[in-house]
Amino acid sequence: MLKLTIRNYLDTDWLVTCNIHDQARLIELIGSCDARAFVPLAEDKPDILAFKRSIKHVACIEDKVVGFVGTDKAEVSWLYVDPCFQGQGVGRQLLQHGLAVIDAKAATYVLEGNSIARKLYESAGFKVVQQFDSNNNGYVCSVLRLMQ
Repeated sequence: MLKLTIRNYLDTDWLVTCNIHDQARLIELIGSCDARAFVPLAEDKPDILAFKRSIKHVACIEDKVVGFVGTDKAEVSWLYVDPCFQGQGVGRQLLQHGLAVIDAKAATYVLEGNSIARKLYESAGFKVVQQFDSNNNGYVCSVLRLMQ
């Protein structure tokens, strides 16, 4: 496992977290939704508001931000890892950190086709409690609500 530090998000992290989100979001949409549903974070007004509302932390290797987690009340609302660092435990450490911030039973939403995220959450005790269709920037996608 990589030696990570997790720290509070700073406003100066905005551009790098947007970049991480945008790269990982494109991968997340594969098998879940039409790729044309992709909108860069910096251009998605509802997501910007949700992002600002959340309590955010970033994972760093040395001084390089490689992922971030955001929580909003009892929900893991953001969890993205730079694709170059996926599969190396970064997401797991960020999820554990986010759950410690919540300090209660948590919930999250994942796209049905995002099997990597689903496996991560299920390994942390989350279970699917609901499945529904949602509108993702004008494209239908199937969403799972998971709870601990």
